[in-house]
Amino acid sequence: MDNLVERLMTLLDLERLELNLFRGESRNIVGQRVFGGQVLGQALVAAGRTVAEERTAHSLHAYFLRAGDAEAPIIYEVERARDGGSFSTRRVVAIQHGRPIFNLSASFQITEDGPDHQASMPDVPGPDGLPTELELLARYKDEMPPGSESALEALKPIEIKPIDPEHPLKPEPKPEALRHAWFRTAGKLPDDPLLHQALLAYASDFRLLGTALLPHGKTVYQGGTQMASLDHAMWFHRPLRMDDWLLYTMESPSASNARGFTRGRIYSRDGVLLSSVAQEGLIRPVEARRKPRPQEESLPQGG
Repeated sequence: MDNLVERLMTLLDLERLELNLFRGESRNIVGQRVFGGQVLGQALVAAGRTVAEERTAHSLHAYFLRAGDAEAPIIYEVERARDGGSFSTRRVVAIQHGRPIFNLSASFQITEDGPDHQASMPDVPGPDGLPTELELLARYKDEMPPGSESALEALKPIEIKPIDPEHPLKPEPKPEALRHAWFRTAGKLPDDPLLHQALLAYASDFRLLGTALLPHGKTVYQGGTQMASLDHAMWFHRPLRMDDWLLYTMESPSASNARGFTRGRIYSRDGVLLSSVAQEGLIRPVEARRKPRPQEESLPQGG
């Protein structure tokens, strides 16, 4: 597993081409489209490498514009929008085949003193003794649809332990769109705050959009539903470690007009609120998908 984590760290370790220009490799994580979490993590690394070391990310806001090609590298162009006394702001455009596929704005801040409060962590079972999502899905491997192997492979460097998991192929509709899961990297990490934040951004895209399917008795593994991330926002409240167990509380307050809105809170094992997440994504029955116009583009895969 440590080797898989090293490969994931390598994926997020960009090549610097110029002062504000970086290149990242792509990887077939969820099919031929680039996984949204990969672009989030890489773009945050690109932005973070242009700010002073004592400034860490406190927020990011991103839009997915086009589907990324998992067989081609991605160029990240960083604009140094502002460097103030306490904050630095960066804008990043991810480019493939000469066209933007993603853009991100991120803000970084020095450590400062101020008021401190947080929402309490939900009272849920701890991670010890819970099976991982890979172990749960292995029970149904003979029933899983073709093409699901790459999705299962993507889970290996990130251990996920769902609380009250649904059946991946025969789920019952739930009374509310709410779920919890523990997660961490499947190996120890170096003490690099930007790496831990980038890995959290990467992992925050797993399972979040799929939360909007819970009241409807559907999962991403059944097929029949087109799902794609449209935008993603994160706020980093406190220092974190991705190689310790973290609790991801996910909910979907609304789904309408073929879009699902989801949000999440991420806690340390001892109950410290580390990050908040919000995402909206496309959720459309495949049979309802209209024929795209020539100028339309597909979007990155989410869920």
